[in-house]
Amino acid sequence: MGGAKKAGGRSIFRSRDFQVAMALTLVTMIVFLLLVSHRSGAAAATASGNPTTTTGPVHTTTPLLPIVSAPATATPAPTPTPSAAPSTAAATPPPASFASNVSALVAAYPGHGAVMVTDLTTGASASYLDNGHLFDTGSIVKMDILATLLYQHQQDGTSMTSSEQSYATTMIENSNNDSANALFNDDGDVPGLTAANQVFGLTGTTVADHWGDTTTDPAQQMKLLEQVFTSNSVLTPASRAYIQSLLSQVESDQRWGISAAASPGGSALAKDGWLPSSATGLWTINSIGEVTDDGHTLLIAALSDGGSSMAAGVTFVQHLAATAAGALLANE
Repeated sequence: MGGAKKAGGRSIFRSRDFQVAMALTLVTMIVFLLLVSHRSGAAAATASGNPTTTTGPVHTTTPLLPIVSAPATATPAPTPTPSAAPSTAAATPPPASFASNVSALVAAYPGHGAVMVTDLTTGASASYLDNGHLFDTGSIVKMDILATLLYQHQQDGTSMTSSEQSYATTMIENSNNDSANALFNDDGDVPGLTAANQVFGLTGTTVADHWGDTTTDPAQQMKLLEQVFTSNSVLTPASRAYIQSLLSQVESDQRWGISAAASPGGSALAKDGWLPSSATGLWTINSIGEVTDDGHTLLIAALSDGGSSMAAGVTFVQHLAATAAGALLANE
């Protein structure tokens, strides 16, 4: 049983303890380094964009209906001028019932027909433009004549004279042609109305020496309606209210056309136009304005020509406006 032997002045048992301790220390260091390496790798993976999975509701926005023209193909919304009211239509498939119902109605008519409807309540809009056919305006241009006069007074910082107010009343409420002649002259005739139309966005409307022969289409007239009935307009609220007040007092026998699209008890502010061709005897029948239908406020421009009589043209335009409005609302 004697004491432990010594080697190099140290105990053999102490030397073994030291070796064990060193081995444990080395293992600890290796484990530590492995942990650090694992954490660094995980951080690097997150920083490099490894995907993470999240759960929760997905929110989508339903786009508005597009503007379409005949045949039933989607077209981009019209590009607004700096002063014209912007369109809110989006590039989605058009409502099939709108194109099919309207095109069938036009196909059964001996002449041409085109229509555009914009729902101010939802922003939805659709049109059937009869392959780009242009129509004489007839008396619907009287709304344009009055809007031009009011805009010019705004620019000049002046007010309408008593004579102009009298002419405006009879021109809109009674569709008096002599009053239209007087105010067309006050506008500056063709150059004056053309200049204002550039501001309104009616760049595809061609003003004629005789104002009733001005050519246009429903998309152009919709830009005018936006000037008269929406706040996205160069016309002041007072100017818009003045035009609308006259439209609300149109004589009873001229309240047809787009008025047929109003629901029972709904309102209609319309300017109608009728013009027989001196060459063919066929009729141009047009109607533009605003109606309320089942809680929706609609702007409608319905144009036609080639009708065999005024009565036939009026009946067609009323069906055209009502069919287009109903088809648009059915898809909202």
